[in-house]
Amino acid sequence: MSTTPRLTRRAALAGAATLPFAASMANAGGHAAPQQGAQVPRVNRFMLGEFEVSTLLAGTVTRDEPQGIFGMNVSADEFNAASAEAKLPIDKAQFFFTPTLVNTGSELILFDTGLNGGGITAAVEAAGYTADQVSHVVITHMHGDHIGGLMTDGTPTFANAAYVTGQAEFDAWAAQGNERFEGMVRPLAEKMSFIGDGGSVTSGITGMAAFGHTPGHMTYMLESGGKQLVLIADLANHYVWSLAYPDWEVRFDMDKAAAAASRRKVLGMLAADNLPFIGYHMPFPALGYVETRGDGFHYVPHSYQLML
Repeated sequence: MSTTPRLTRRAALAGAATLPFAASMANAGGHAAPQQGAQVPRVNRFMLGEFEVSTLLAGTVTRDEPQGIFGMNVSADEFNAASAEAKLPIDKAQFFFTPTLVNTGSELILFDTGLNGGGITAAVEAAGYTADQVSHVVITHMHGDHIGGLMTDGTPTFANAAYVTGQAEFDAWAAQGNERFEGMVRPLAEKMSFIGDGGSVTSGITGMAAFGHTPGHMTYMLESGGKQLVLIADLANHYVWSLAYPDWEVRFDMDKAAAAASRRKVLGMLAADNLPFIGYHMPFPALGYVETRGDGFHYVPHSYQLML
């Protein structure tokens, strides 16, 4: 009996098929494609009735020691346990800065302006528009990461825009002598309209007071074609350490008790009415829902509900 292995046609073909792959692997050492690094999308767009809504990633940054920012009134053990349950590191926090563009068909309305003029201009252009096309800029409140893009090198970034903000917010900052306010907001005051709780930006966009984070912090209800969505701005600055635990103190909240009360009120409404929302500091694309969980809330990221 012969001991020579019999090479079948199938085996021969299989062996031949591996030769190009083996040769390419042998030569790959000098031609490996460079890694590109982590990447986050810059724009997310969907329709809300007749409104075209785009969330824009104007920046993202990592911060150390999250409990120096969130959960300042709870023990380290409680903070660490909540973080572990949500699979979050306890030594780092990632911040996202997400202005929103709303194209109503007749107006192009920008909510908040990010950290600087270059960043917000690039974000608007990534969405397919130019700064000159923005017809209105709405400022939810006057922390630096919301007003930082109003001016570029001393010139208004949005040359053709009118401006809208809360009266209580403007008055509070105008009385403080704040350098950033004086440089970014005060020069535009003559182009500004001021609203209060229930005030209208345009048809289908209504301001709602949610004071506490700042003295006149505003959220905005969008309504079009029988659909609703709420821009919550900085009502909750993190999807776990602020939204899930609304009574946890946040360093950036100027009136911490009022901010917690506003969180409970607005998040409770969103959960009860099953309304989607955009949060300025939520993980990009910053769009999702809220459900009640225990004594707090739970963030449900958007998947495709508003795309249908």
